[in-house]
Amino acid sequence: MSEFDNNPFAQPVNDNPFNDPSVTQVTHSSVETVDQYNPFPGQSTDALAAHTTPASTSPYQPAVLQPSIEPSPQATAAAAQANLLRQQEELERKAAELDRREQELQSRGPTGKENNWPPLPRKFPIKPCFYQDFSEEIPPEYQRVCKMMYYLWMFNCVTLFLNLLACLAYFTTDAAYGVDFGLSILWVILFSPCSFLCWYRPVYKAFKTDSSFSFFFFFFVFFCQVVIFIIQAVGIPKWGNSGWITAFTALGGSNKAVGAIMITVAILFTACAVLSAVLLKMVHSMYRRTGASFQKAQQEFSQGVFTNKTFQSAATGAASSAAQGAFQGNN
Repeated sequence: MSEFDNNPFAQPVNDNPFNDPSVTQVTHSSVETVDQYNPFPGQSTDALAAHTTPASTSPYQPAVLQPSIEPSPQATAAAAQANLLRQQEELERKAAELDRREQELQSRGPTGKENNWPPLPRKFPIKPCFYQDFSEEIPPEYQRVCKMMYYLWMFNCVTLFLNLLACLAYFTTDAAYGVDFGLSILWVILFSPCSFLCWYRPVYKAFKTDSSFSFFFFFFVFFCQVVIFIIQAVGIPKWGNSGWITAFTALGGSNKAVGAIMITVAILFTACAVLSAVLLKMVHSMYRRTGASFQKAQQEFSQGVFTNKTFQSAATGAASSAAQGAFQGNN
């Protein structure tokens, strides 16, 4: 009802525009005006330092463009030379490694295993030439006979050495028997390695690979060896053997001790002859059970010859020489 109490015909009130509440609020506010604002207040710099934001410690550095510098010809040549030297050192190192592996393969032989015979020290200048292992390479049914052949070869070498000593003792008593001493040295040097290569290794290979050709080669050579054992046991004078004849001749002389030594050697030669004959018969009986034959030996020999690189090279050279000769003859 207050609206009806006002007098519409009363004197109008003089409106003051500055009496507006929004204006009076701004004029009476504590906010400093623009002309009174001081950008440098009189406060302590410690407070500002406390509220100062530290600089960024990012690990990334701004990219800096380096000026492009062309290398000089001397620097380029030096770098190329250093690269060539490095490559040459690398090639020499690889070549040395290949040589070392090739020597290892050669020392292992065709079996691919390291040779172990003769059993020499590692620092010895001469390396083993053969690989030998009865339990690995020889079948069980042949191992006993093969070992007996090996022991016979060693027994023969010992007998030849004792024969040398006996002939030396005989030579000291009578200078006329210097021929026997010289021949005894020759027999030791000749028969020891030749018997190993000519009849022991063939029978070892025959038992290992069941090779008919190796069996036939062994029979031929070992039969000759049996004959040689018999001749050595007989002891023909001036043949370099302390057999029975030479031993009894020395025993009938003045020095009985030399005669006794030579009789001992004659007994050893006789034992070699008997054992060799027995082993020859045993090997022959085993050979017959293996099914080997002369035709099979011929086939193995022909295959071995035709696959031999030396034979192939010689055949190729002979064929080329014949072809060149025929061509020149036609011209």
